[in-house]
Amino acid sequence: METVLSTDKLTKNFGRLCAVNRLDLEVQRGQVFGMLGPNGSGKTTTLGMLMGVTIPTSGSFTWFGERATHITRKKIGAVLEHPIFYPYLSGQKNLELNATIKGADFSNIGKVLELVELHERKHDKYKTYSLGMKQRLAIASALVSDPIILILDEPTNGLDPMGIAQIREIIKRIAESGKTIILASHLLDEVQKVCTHFAILRKGNLVHSGPVDEVGKGEETVEVVAYHDDLSHILHEFRGSLSVKQDNGKFLVRMRDDFHSVDLNKFLFEKGITASHLVTQKKSLEKQFLEILQETQG
Repeated sequence: METVLSTDKLTKNFGRLCAVNRLDLEVQRGQVFGMLGPNGSGKTTTLGMLMGVTIPTSGSFTWFGERATHITRKKIGAVLEHPIFYPYLSGQKNLELNATIKGADFSNIGKVLELVELHERKHDKYKTYSLGMKQRLAIASALVSDPIILILDEPTNGLDPMGIAQIREIIKRIAESGKTIILASHLLDEVQKVCTHFAILRKGNLVHSGPVDEVGKGEETVEVVAYHDDLSHILHEFRGSLSVKQDNGKFLVRMRDDFHSVDLNKFLFEKGITASHLVTQKKSLEKQFLEILQETQG
């Protein structure tokens, strides 16, 4: 796969404060890469350095294997803060102005307005737009020049649940078109639902990086409900059980490596017990996130 972004010990100090500390990241073409961390973890500072807004203290980064230049930056569309739009101009006119500044073709404007679901409101003045519509126009503005990479900093900040859902669907559609997306967020749910890969930052340090679909792999816990007087004892007999505990009428069986719910179900069936409820608990990104942060503090 083609590496579109690589950082090498990228560092930014503000006086005594180290906002980003020796950050090594790689993003491959076609990924939706989430930078996840609480406020103050260094996400926005990192994006600022990558876009040339903030000068690194030390370290380096490359786009498409090259040092950043105005040519490489033309391949990148970004929404780092709320862009400046003219309140008395329509969404369409604002995008035309934006396209003129970027030297982009006007023919792309109609496509991006459809993509961000603003086609029907394109002739309305910007000042009449809701916060969600303004954020969608900002994404449209970043896409006008048809970039290879789209960078989004906290794209759902301040939005209501419907606005958040709309932005998520738009991000998925952009990803399906083949663009690489780098997204910074403090929302675990957002990253888990739209990203293919993620990195966790804490106080400027990279503490984890990997594919989102690896979340939940490893040790499993299976919820079991079955009508049997001695179910606890029988579950303890299962050789795949690490531990068994009862919680709200269910038994939680922590499984040994290479044992799964199907093995437990087969064991119970052979004992003449039919489980009315047998569900594998997936380790959520939230749980993994908290575990990783606890490990780095310990």
